[in-house]
Amino acid sequence: MRAFKTLTGIVVPLDRPNVDTDAIIPKQYLKSIHRTGFGVTLFDDWRYLEPGKPGDDHSKRKVNTDFVLNQPRYEKGEILLARKNFGCGSSREHAVWALMDYGFKVVIAPSYADIFFSNSLKNGLLPVVLTESELDELFEATFANEGYQLTVNLEEQSIITPDGKAYSFDIDTGYKNRLLQGLDEIGITLRDRDAIRAYEDKARQLSPWLFGDRT
Repeated sequence: MRAFKTLTGIVVPLDRPNVDTDAIIPKQYLKSIHRTGFGVTLFDDWRYLEPGKPGDDHSKRKVNTDFVLNQPRYEKGEILLARKNFGCGSSREHAVWALMDYGFKVVIAPSYADIFFSNSLKNGLLPVVLTESELDELFEATFANEGYQLTVNLEEQSIITPDGKAYSFDIDTGYKNRLLQGLDEIGITLRDRDAIRAYEDKARQLSPWLFGDRT
């Protein structure tokens, strides 16, 4: 998992409440357990004018030019603005993978579904919580200014606008440190690999039958 410290990126406004995980990545694309390849089908039902399925050449599908991801001004966006209850619905981890594979590194919303919020932090996507009135200000600024950018500083737990206004956000200290160091749960475990190996060697000596040893 890549470390996250500071990001300055283009903002993409998704002005819809209660965006569920089936909207983020539809069920027909969930067969793969790899974390890549989902970005092209992010928000599939809103992004395209015709149904899609795994194996399609998505570059040939008709796109909905009114949808934000298809508008040139939001190309290469890395920060997603969303409304309340983002990521509700089923607990599919693929929703986070799809957002990250597209290029998003931060989501800013007033509230999230609990499982989506947890999945985001565990996979390296930073979910920031701001108030609805603060989101209203950011949506307004994003719509009014093409190429609008924000700077997200995880260490200082702040979001800075181009004119210098700062918004503060809270984050669990444990998850903050994991993101700053680029450590997922496997990475945290591997920091103790020597102690784990020593324990297993000792256990093998004391109870060889547990490991299938016949001697």
